[in-house]
Amino acid sequence: MKYTDITKRLSGLGGAKWEVYLEAKALVAQGRDIIEMTIGEPDVATPEALVEAAVDAMRRGRTTYSNGRGEAGLRAALGEKYTRTAGRHIGADQILCFPGTQTSLYAVLMGVAEAGCEVLVGDPMYATYEGVIRASGADMVAVPLRPENGFRINAADIAERITSRTTAILLTTPHNPTGSILTAADIDAIGKLALEHDLWIISDEVYQDLVFDGAEFASPLAHSEFADRVIVVSSISKSHAAPGFRSGWCVGPTDFIEALLPLSETMLFGNQPFIADMTEMAIRDGSSVAQGMRQRYAARAERLHQRLSGETGFTVHQPRAGMFAMMDVSATGLSGYDYARHLLEFGGVAVMPGSSFGETLDSWVRIALTVDDSSFDTACDRIIRHASTLQKETA
Repeated sequence: MKYTDITKRLSGLGGAKWEVYLEAKALVAQGRDIIEMTIGEPDVATPEALVEAAVDAMRRGRTTYSNGRGEAGLRAALGEKYTRTAGRHIGADQILCFPGTQTSLYAVLMGVAEAGCEVLVGDPMYATYEGVIRASGADMVAVPLRPENGFRINAADIAERITSRTTAILLTTPHNPTGSILTAADIDAIGKLALEHDLWIISDEVYQDLVFDGAEFASPLAHSEFADRVIVVSSISKSHAAPGFRSGWCVGPTDFIEALLPLSETMLFGNQPFIADMTEMAIRDGSSVAQGMRQRYAARAERLHQRLSGETGFTVHQPRAGMFAMMDVSATGLSGYDYARHLLEFGGVAVMPGSSFGETLDSWVRIALTVDDSSFDTACDRIIRHASTLQKETA
């Protein structure tokens, strides 16, 4: 049988990146004692008030068709939110609603890139970025994110990789998997490149509400001089601990939104009205759980840094936001992938290999900060014991 080119472009870019996570789930199902520190699942339930809002909306009959743009109330709420944060007017006509950030990214990349184009993205990157870029037919061009620069993408490194085929720069701030945050100066330098070379800037800001104390978030949406080429994607998955509701959006110039609308209508014709009502409430009221998550994740990242840096030969990069910390395991002599497999089998802890997020982190692993404190401390104990065992094996 014949298959389309898109299936060939995406071959190996789906579940293969999540091999360790899937194996850990299977072991847990078999009764093995595994502490799972792989994916970014919030450590609290979706707030009851949001659940009730969705249920109430369903009972009120908000289960009919929507439209390709999304519900008017939600788009109005998002327009007000981004007007406040960007410091300039963002209208409802600049917003499209989608089922989560992932769908939004897919649609946006389909709207700005195609075969023959190149999209620049930092390496390491969120595991699905290569897929959404290649789905459009474009080629992904990786820009190494250097530990010595705090894993922040550097404009000079971007400039070296711009060609006549480059059409967009895909940013993540705060960053997944490293927890870095772009500064206003970083963004200004990247914006100047976008102006000079007529490029789109796509900014994934799903972790905006999980910035730790002492750090400051900046968005390219706030830079009016290149605002007509900025597209922001986000959702309530992280900020409101509601990943299963699949409620996200994109914000961009009005002409881009109009151009993307037929694609949105072709894909899914809007999100569910009862979920839109719940999301509108979430946006207008703010998050009741984000502050607690910020504090817990920051504290766990600090504890991980202190314990593992002090009691093993590993280097823990301290994040400034988000749900993860990166750990350099090169002292073991193993790749991040081999270390993660060995830790899962012999240490009882599941972490993600850095190679799932690009080539730059081949000797690193990503550790989720989202397990409860007791399990987190037990996981640290296990990682330390496992490191001691590895040292004896290689001595």
